[in-house]
Formats: sequence, structure tokens, C-alpha cells
Amino acid sequence: MSAAEQIFGAGGKRMRPALVFLVSRATLELVGLKDLTTKHRRLAEIIEMIHTASLIHDDVLDESDLRRGRETVHQLYGTRVAILAGDFMFAQSSWYLANLENLEVIKLISQVIKDFASGEIKQASSLFDCDVKLEDYLLKSYYKTASLIAASTKGAAIFSGADRSVTEQMYEYGKNLGLSFQVVDDILDFTQSAEQLGKPAGSDLAKGNLTAPVIFALEKEPKLREIIESEFCETGSLDEAIELVKQCGGIERAQELAKEKADIAIKSLQCLPQSDFRLGLEDMVMFNLERID
Repeated sequence: MSAAEQIFGAGGKRMRPALVFLVSRATLELVGLKDLTTKHRRLAEIIEMIHTASLIHDDVLDESDLRRGRETVHQLYGTRVAILAGDFMFAQSSWYLANLENLEVIKLISQVIKDFASGEIKQASSLFDCDVKLEDYLLKSYYKTASLIAASTKGAAIFSGADRSVTEQMYEYGKNLGLSFQVVDDILDFTQSAEQLGKPAGSDLAKGNLTAPVIFALEKEPKLREIIESEFCETGSLDEAIELVKQCGGIERAQELAKEKADIAIKSLQCLPQSDFRLGLEDMVMFNLERID
């Protein structure tokens, strides 16, 4: 419980449950209903539990010392407790999920947990690989980030009783918002300070995890490849690599990619009636992009 309270108490944006509630409200209007159901609320809780469990395990795998500006669970309680705490949250969320008694939603969210593992394996198998393609990066980002957000938004629409065309559009909204969100996070890893990030700047690159800004910069700068393939063995080489990414237009091209995915997300909302809730969903996309303005 202390381990769980540590990470839940550290704050965070609570973006995923907010998306569940916004999509729930927006799609309820389509079917002539107003009030959220118990299943909508429970789905929001399940999604946040799954997300939090994945963060605890991510921090162990990445050997991260900080999360949301605080010490990580494994730093405070040790790796064994962190793994058990993450497992416990996955198990609890699975139990609550089963009790929703909706096979479509159970399949949808069970796939997310499988995707988390696929994403970690994909990332671990391509560290320091300068030949990684943008498509591989986007697939890994889907597995690790966008899959859960897409399941959140589609699941909410299913519990509202929306028809399949609408639930699929909500899936596309969540998927593309999630991809845009991950690209923005990867940009911030280069442009923000350690204090702003709540973790060391350039930490992904230091571990050999090549994200969109690096993939774009590698197309223009051969020296960057040399530095990355040396695994930053020389003093100051990581800082040099970060500067090269910035100088070669990697950040700007990644910004364009984030905006491209954001545009697709907003277009997916056209099936919804105009309402404050639809505006809220549009604002969520813009809020994400504003983090890099």
C-alpha cells in the first residue's frame, strides 16, 4: 500500500481517466442519455491503475531514480517490492475489469497489457540501433502509450451504447492522441531541464532508446551515428549528441509529426455532436501540443 500511495500521491496529469469521462459524456449525448454509469467510473479507475502499474515496472526496467519529481518506488522500497506492487495493481485492475462483464471491453483492455510487454521487448531489442525506422518507433509508441489511451476512449464509447462506427472513431482519436502525446514527451526529453521533466534530460538517448527527434536527425548527420554506436563512451559525447539532434532539425521534424497525429485525432471527433465535451476532447489535443510551443 505504501508503494502504491507513493506513486498515486506523486500527482500526474490524470489524463486517461479525464478522457474516459469526456468521451463518456460526449457519446451519451448521441444516444439521448445524460448521466455517467457506474461502469464508466469503474473503467476510469481501471485505466489509471493499469497506467500506474506500467509506470512502476517501466522505472525498474529503465533504472529510473525519479518519477514526477519524486523518488521511484524501486528506489524507496527495492526492486522486489516494486515488481510486486506493479503486479498487484495489474491483478486488481484485471479483477475489476472482469466484473464489468463486457467481453468486448475485457478483450480490448487485455490486449493493452499484452501490448505493454510487446513494447518493452521491441524497445529492448533495438537499443543503440541507428537503423531503426520511424515506423518501428511509431509501433513501439503505440504499444507503450497509444494502445491504452485508444482502449480508454473506445471502452468509454462502448459503455455509452454508441454504435460501432462511433466506437471505432473514438479508438482512432485515442490512438492518434496517444502517438502525438508520446512524440511530444520525446521532444521534451531534449528541450526541458531535469527539474521540469522530473527526471534527467536526454535520459532516453543515454540508454540507447532512439526516439523521433534522433531518428530524424540521423538522416542528416553521420557523426551522430558514430557517437550513438559508441554508446557514449567518451566524456561529453552525450551532450554533443543532444546538440546535434537540436542543430539538425530533429526537434522541428518531430514537432511536425506530433501535429500530424493531432490533426488526425481531431478529425476523428467529427462523428460527435457539438458540445462542451467534444470541445474538451479537442482541447486535450491542443493542450498536448502546447507543451512544445
